[in-house]
Amino acid sequence: MRFCDLIIKKRNGLKLDQKEIDYAIKEFDESIIPDYQMSAMLMAIYFQGMDINEIKYLTMAMVNSGKTIDLSSISGIKVDKHSTGGVGDTTTLALAPMVAAAGVPVAKMSGRGLGHTGGTIDKLESIEGFKTKLSLNKFINVVKKVGGSIISPTSDLAPADKKLYALRDVTGTIDSIPLIVGSIMSKKLAAGADAIVLDVTTGSGAFMQEYKDALKLGKIMVDIGLELGKETVAVISNMDEPLGFAIGNSLEVKEAIEVLKNRGPEDLRDLCLVLGAHMLKLGGAIRNYEEGKNRLEKILKEGTAFDKFKEMITAQGGNPEIADKPELLPLAKHCNKIKADISGYIQKIDSRLIGESAMLLGAGREKKGSEIDLSVGIILKKKVGNKVNINEDLAEVYYNNSEKLKEAKKKLLSSFVIGNKKPQKLPLILATISKEGIKEWGTA
Repeated sequence: MRFCDLIIKKRNGLKLDQKEIDYAIKEFDESIIPDYQMSAMLMAIYFQGMDINEIKYLTMAMVNSGKTIDLSSISGIKVDKHSTGGVGDTTTLALAPMVAAAGVPVAKMSGRGLGHTGGTIDKLESIEGFKTKLSLNKFINVVKKVGGSIISPTSDLAPADKKLYALRDVTGTIDSIPLIVGSIMSKKLAAGADAIVLDVTTGSGAFMQEYKDALKLGKIMVDIGLELGKETVAVISNMDEPLGFAIGNSLEVKEAIEVLKNRGPEDLRDLCLVLGAHMLKLGGAIRNYEEGKNRLEKILKEGTAFDKFKEMITAQGGNPEIADKPELLPLAKHCNKIKADISGYIQKIDSRLIGESAMLLGAGREKKGSEIDLSVGIILKKKVGNKVNINEDLAEVYYNNSEKLKEAKKKLLSSFVIGNKKPQKLPLILATISKEGIKEWGTA
């Protein structure tokens, strides 16, 4: 088999079979196929696409490139959650203890932030002593003891995906739906969960900025999950403005704590309830979605999710005192307020520009491996639809470097659009996709 022939085949719009895809991934992972040839294949896939079978073969080839995690020693149905990324997306930090407190085990591997989107592992490392790197035995034991654990992925989990992603990142092929599906689902399947809930974001702060693309991505991921024997549900959520008010690692931990104290921003809380209800249903803890939401609301009100969060912190070596005293989390030395230059209503807040502003301050990474500052970030004081007066605060910027502030401040101010009329706000949840089909709640 010659890889050049496979490139030509895909370039011409023909389908690759399972043997061809297995060969391609195995030989590339073993560095037999050079980067320049795989780059040509990625571009052919970008333009010609893949059908459901090709995506399934690609996904499983990447799963089989490394080890898979066996969670069978943990009793119950293990449900994983994945977000396609956004700005201020702190859901995992609140969601994991909520779901664990409801009796559904959460054995979750999360990633670091890249570009304008944040990462759960970075946020957790804001907590003094919290260990995100655990052995698999320790990880499983924490889930058995506490009900939930969040760690960074092991290096042998779908290693072919890591090599492919690095190549996609420098060849303009990141936003290919077949390649996105293969990347996400291979890691979820290798991580060993029994069922998967996907939060597919859309809008200015998401990778899938167009609603139709997010819907297509969600549908294919659900189909792949079901094809491969995993109960899978996708929720399409609105990321046209940041989720919650906080953007930045330690600031987002504080906001997650507020949610767990039965407070916090309405949109962040609501998304946690929606995703959590689906997780409880797939986990067999409740009969229907509404019952799941009610159960989680009760758990928040009674404080059991907050207590579970402290248990999780303790079990992974962190200081649980930060839950009661969030002021112990790192905070930047300086604060600068961004003020409105006109009066009116907030028409739009560009999530991507907000995320990029936080990245410029040091809260995110321009490249993998870049150092980040866990203490810096942005607190929004207004959301879309809010009235604002001239010289009223739009945001607070927490920073350590004055030079970084200048560029970030300019970009941050440009992210706000103010007009005379109060805008009609899009719903937070736009659609739900499951084996029963697609249910649309709003349009983007």
